[in-house]
Amino acid sequence: MKLLKNRYFKFGVAALLYTLWVIWLNSYWWLLGLIIIFDWYITKKVNWTFWKKRGQKNSTFIEWLDALIFAVVAVTFINIFFFQNYKIPTGSMEKTLLIGDHLYVSKLAYGPKIPNTPLSFPFAQHTLPLTKHTKSYLEWIELPYKRLKGFHHVKNDDIVVFNFPAGDTVVLQMQAQSYYSIVRGYAEQLKLQDQRQGAAVKSDAKYHSQARQYVWDNFDVVARPVDRRDNYIKRCVAIHGDTIQVIDGKVYINGMPEKDIKKMQSRYIIKTNGTPINPKAFERLNISRSDISMASNADYLIPLTKENVAKIKNFTNVVSVEKSTRHKGKYASYIFPHDTAYNWNEDYFGPLWIPEKGATVELTMKNLPLYKRIIDPYEGNKLEVRDSTIYINGKEAHSYTFKMNYYFMMGDNRHDSADSRFWGFVPEDHIVGRPVFIWLSLDKDKNFLGKIRWSRMFKGAER
Repeated sequence: MKLLKNRYFKFGVAALLYTLWVIWLNSYWWLLGLIIIFDWYITKKVNWTFWKKRGQKNSTFIEWLDALIFAVVAVTFINIFFFQNYKIPTGSMEKTLLIGDHLYVSKLAYGPKIPNTPLSFPFAQHTLPLTKHTKSYLEWIELPYKRLKGFHHVKNDDIVVFNFPAGDTVVLQMQAQSYYSIVRGYAEQLKLQDQRQGAAVKSDAKYHSQARQYVWDNFDVVARPVDRRDNYIKRCVAIHGDTIQVIDGKVYINGMPEKDIKKMQSRYIIKTNGTPINPKAFERLNISRSDISMASNADYLIPLTKENVAKIKNFTNVVSVEKSTRHKGKYASYIFPHDTAYNWNEDYFGPLWIPEKGATVELTMKNLPLYKRIIDPYEGNKLEVRDSTIYINGKEAHSYTFKMNYYFMMGDNRHDSADSRFWGFVPEDHIVGRPVFIWLSLDKDKNFLGKIRWSRMFKGAER
């Protein structure tokens, strides 16, 4: 016991742990911090906790302040380097993960990222608490991307938490939608307006430019660094070097069907004999009230697992249960890469190759829509197109070599998930961590203690 109280022993333990942390950081100028640790435990020349008086009894307020400062620093350090909490806000991963699940997300799984904007208000992603639009971070210091060593690399079928790639630009009045989808929506409205009025139809690029100007003139638009973009959670269905294709709603990786996901959902049309299905029957199948839509007076449009499809087919008043999919070749403007050269939709998508670090592709006007966000915002180049000629950083370009690995993410609730089919690749510098287990789960449709899903407490995040 005496040894544990010995100041030299305490210094030795603290110095060892700190040195191991510096080695992990691979930034050895941090070793200067050993001077502070030596003074803290041995020489005590500087009062590092300047808000407290040494050798005197401090007021209760000061003691509470000291405890609060220590807690904030400790939890911030843990959140950056080890783990953080993540709450499931939408149904994009149901039934694998449910709305209201609170997850322990490991940063050590893939290695923690050093924050790009280290000067920030604790525990706030991008907006100060009790405010609508005030930034919770300062951009006085912006650090480049750096990831420390972790235990694993992102693999196919991993469930991953990441920063939303299309969240680099945000319309503050409409944060539930991506800036790019908002601009596309206004561009389509402008085009439709001209068609209805019999006016000359302009190029898509012209409508996009007009829509962009309208958004910037009428709303508050801000840019966010990578670490301050909203956190999303999806399943990594394809990694760098893979080729993904979706055929009739089924995912194929390198020509092979993806691994069976037991709780994956797709949208189905349930036709009845004219009588409604008892709501209690849906409740027994753990189908949320918010998931139930009426296709007609007695027919339903509901996301279902294969297991629930089999059970519903046995209902006495159910005539048929058919998957609701879009037709092959039906172009959807909201689907990546948002170009008519690629007539893709949610259920017929690709084939699409996922870029990997060091690989070089030939650049053409046809495949540029696939890679333009990688070249420009993700990897920091200036991309221009003049007279159908591609320029990167002012030089004519016929090829491009990727600087990072990329991933393709999809939600397990396949018809109710805004994922890579809508906004494209996820760069490696956006990867945050991997969920390990559920430490709390609250059902939004229940009240008081009934809200707690006890059966999900401390359950592993299924893969």
